[in-house]
Amino acid sequence: MGDDGRLHAMDDDEASAADQRPSIHIYPLSNYYFESKEPLLFKDETFADRLLRMKSNYAAYGLRTSVEAVLLVELFKHPHLLLFQIRNSIFKLPGGRLRPNESDVDGLTRKLSRKLSANGASDASDWEVGECLGMWWRPDFETLLFPYLSSTVKGAKECTKLFLVKLPESRKFVVPKNLKLIAVPLCQIHENHKTYGPVISGIPQLLSKFSFDIIET
Repeated sequence: MGDDGRLHAMDDDEASAADQRPSIHIYPLSNYYFESKEPLLFKDETFADRLLRMKSNYAAYGLRTSVEAVLLVELFKHPHLLLFQIRNSIFKLPGGRLRPNESDVDGLTRKLSRKLSANGASDASDWEVGECLGMWWRPDFETLLFPYLSSTVKGAKECTKLFLVKLPESRKFVVPKNLKLIAVPLCQIHENHKTYGPVISGIPQLLSKFSFDIIET
């Protein structure tokens, strides 16, 4: 009886802690509609070309800042993350690089509208940009992104910010023909660095402070 009592108390504590977490409303994937539009133009460049471009842009504008959206839907009673799939093996979050002096919210709204809306027009009312979930840093041009910036680094070259973007109950996504928008379960993404890279594979951990409120419609 004592063991059962202790177990029951632990369960109550866990339930209480879960209730205190902020919740995210997520809606079934079947609530959303998908159409296609003209493909986006991508730079077809080698690693050396990209490195040269990054150095040139850094010399002109300083720190490069990118903003990316965490968009969640429900499928099979489990939260899924919306990702772009490029050439079957590259996965990216919707978003992109900010323009000089552009705010995080304005830049992310512009990128989401360009890549996921019919006419590409930037309208802040179309996207509910929430809190910043995390920031990743590139200390130099060659290395990968890190979720921290060491005090020994003088002048990081790039910062990537992840924002929770809350989807409405229903909406239409209009996706460029050369991109595929897919829903991937968080359990598949978790710590799967090889497939999704360090930033995307770390998102389930960033979301652990939330509870998921699946809204059936």
